[in-house]
Amino acid sequence: MLGLNIGIDLGTTSVIACVEGKGIVLSEPSVVAYRKTTGKIMALGKPALKMLGREPDSVDVVRPMKDGVVSDFTVTEHMLRYYIKQICKNKIFKPNIIVSMPGTVTNLEKRTILDVITASGAGRACVIEEPLAAAIGAGVDINRPSGVMVVDLGGGTTDIAVITMGTMAVASSIRVAGNILNEDIVRYCRRERDIIIGEVTAEEIKKKIGCAFLRKEETATFARGKDYFTGMPLDFEITSNEVYLAMREHIKAILEAIRDVFERTPPDLVADIAEEGIILTGGTAQLFGLDKAVAAMTKINAHVAQDPVNCVIKGIESVLGDKFFLEENGYLFTSRQDLTGGIEEEKEVF
Repeated sequence: MLGLNIGIDLGTTSVIACVEGKGIVLSEPSVVAYRKTTGKIMALGKPALKMLGREPDSVDVVRPMKDGVVSDFTVTEHMLRYYIKQICKNKIFKPNIIVSMPGTVTNLEKRTILDVITASGAGRACVIEEPLAAAIGAGVDINRPSGVMVVDLGGGTTDIAVITMGTMAVASSIRVAGNILNEDIVRYCRRERDIIIGEVTAEEIKKKIGCAFLRKEETATFARGKDYFTGMPLDFEITSNEVYLAMREHIKAILEAIRDVFERTPPDLVADIAEEGIILTGGTAQLFGLDKAVAAMTKINAHVAQDPVNCVIKGIESVLGDKFFLEENGYLFTSRQDLTGGIEEEKEVF
């Protein structure tokens, strides 16, 4: 195929891109800032993330991806078009792009992802399931006739899949992941401490002292918010046990989703998983003690993959040039004309 081969991990919290033969070339938060009156894009990625929670009324700072799928088509298109132009520079041919998607999206959601990618400048686009890409990126030989369980914990979704012979035998996707845990911390501070904090502060608290069970040795960190009643700035201390209590219901939901997949998995594959263990990938997999919580619930060894944040994009990079793998497993590239029945004119963002 003519043109660059590009892989994109299009997540709720971040966009990571790679180019065949060059590795990861872009990693940015999936945040866009634009003026409400004109719709003009002001910032994307890290500069836009710095504006989150600090923007004036005339500016909207949004995450155009929600729960792993496109929630704002136009803003997502603008964001991807900008990043694709940054990667391709002055290349003549449009790129071929493989993009990740949650393991159990509907046909409509799949078509929307393909639509936004081709509208953003891809010559041909193809989608691949995140758990499958994560397994490849974690170094698993997915073509073996034995089962392996991958739990991909991102920002918007947690995808759980049992993979064997190159395909997902059993899969589940729940809209409980890192962003929900951040919201839990925000709600806890407001409800129990009468303190209002933002999403960025909640994320920092989770990374510093968040945990999946009550620690024997409680830790604490200082954060800054504002008093609910007076509206004045306030420095406060919050403990790891408080953060766990805030998040425990949704941590339990993740564990229950894993249990549900086990219940639907054939016994021989369960035996394989018991031998191989459970692999945790994605940014939320780094939550302290989550692997131990999964192991305690399943009685099966669970471990966090090396470089869990980039497992999906590394998996996509591995299959970018492997036409045999893509064709054998039914991953077909689609053009804009295939989707719309006609050719649309190029649209400029800036």
